[in-house]
Amino acid sequence: MKLKDVFSKPTGVYIVAELSANHNGKYELAAKTIKAMAKSGADAVKVQTYTPDSLSLDVDNEYFRPKKDGPWKGKRPYDLYRAGSMPWEWQPKLKKVASKLGLDFFSSPFDLEAVKFLQREVRPPAYKIASFEINDLPLIEATAKTKKPVIISTGLATSKDIKDAIKTCKKVGNDKIILLQCTSQYPASFEQANLSRIPDMKKRFGVAVGVSDHSPRSLIPTVAVALGAKIVEKHFILDRKLGGPDSSFSMEPKEFMQMVDAVRQAEASLGRATYEVSNKDLMRRRSLFVTKKIKKDEKFTQDNIRSVRPGFGLAPKYLGKVLGKRAKSDLKRGTPLSREHIG
Repeated sequence: MKLKDVFSKPTGVYIVAELSANHNGKYELAAKTIKAMAKSGADAVKVQTYTPDSLSLDVDNEYFRPKKDGPWKGKRPYDLYRAGSMPWEWQPKLKKVASKLGLDFFSSPFDLEAVKFLQREVRPPAYKIASFEINDLPLIEATAKTKKPVIISTGLATSKDIKDAIKTCKKVGNDKIILLQCTSQYPASFEQANLSRIPDMKKRFGVAVGVSDHSPRSLIPTVAVALGAKIVEKHFILDRKLGGPDSSFSMEPKEFMQMVDAVRQAEASLGRATYEVSNKDLMRRRSLFVTKKIKKDEKFTQDNIRSVRPGFGLAPKYLGKVLGKRAKSDLKRGTPLSREHIG
C-alpha cells in the first residue's frame, strides 16, 4: 500500500517501520534493517532527522540533567540525542535502498534546517511531526508548506494543540493531514493506549487517523485498525540484543511480521458497511412450503403449509394472508408456495 491510498481509498492500512536510533551509528546496520523491514511486510520506513542541538542544550543544569527513570535513566538528553542521531548524509542513500525494495522513505524533522535538508536532498513523500513537537507551530508550518502529507503524533497533545496544528497546515493550503494516537511512554502499557481517541479524533477533526505504538506485541495495532486506524507505526530492530536507546520497545523482524499479519487480517475483517445479500444467500433463508398433500380448492391451513428453509417459496410474512385461501391446483408435499398457487 502507498501513502496516497490513505487519502483516496476507503479501506487499507499503511504500515510504517520506524528505524529511529536502531542503526546504532552504523550505516550497514541501517541498510540491513531496512531490507528486513521490507521482508517483514512494511509499506514504509521512517527515520529521524536531527542533531543533538535540534532537541536539547549541552548544559549541566536542572533542566538538562540526566533522566531519573525510564529506559534512558541516568543519561543526559543531549548525550542521548547525540548517540541516537542518524548522520544526515546517510539518508539519500538509505532512501535508494528503500525505494529498490518498494518501500516509501520519509522522516521526522526536528528543526527548520532538517526540513530544508529533506526537501533538497531526500524529497520524501511525507513528513512526520513527533508528539513532543506538537506545539512547535513554525516547524509544522514549514513541513506543511512542502505540500506533502503531514503525519502528526498526538501523544502529548491537548485538543487545542491538535486544532492549532491542523489550522497551521490548512492556513498554508495543506489539508493532507493524518493524526496518530500515540502514548508517549517508552515502552507503553496496554492500559495507557487510550484507543478510544481514534474514532473520536476522526469525527472531531475530520482527518485520517492512525496509531503510533510503543507497547509490546500486536494487540494495540490490531485493535486500532478495528477502530479505524489507517496508519500503524512501530519501532523496528534486527535484534534487541543489539541494544541502543530504542531497543527495549522495538519489534524484531518475526514479531513485526506477525503484527503485519494480524493487522492485515483485522483490515480484511472490516469489509464494508453494506446490507446487500446475494440471491444465493437469500435462498438460504426461510419461506412457505407445502407440508402435506393439498387438493385443488382445499384451504391453506397451519397444518398443510409452514415456514421452513430454504427460501424458494413466499416469504413467511405472507403466512397470515395465505391462511384460509384455497389452492388453485393440486400441490405435492415439499412444493415451495408461490402466488400462482393461491386462489
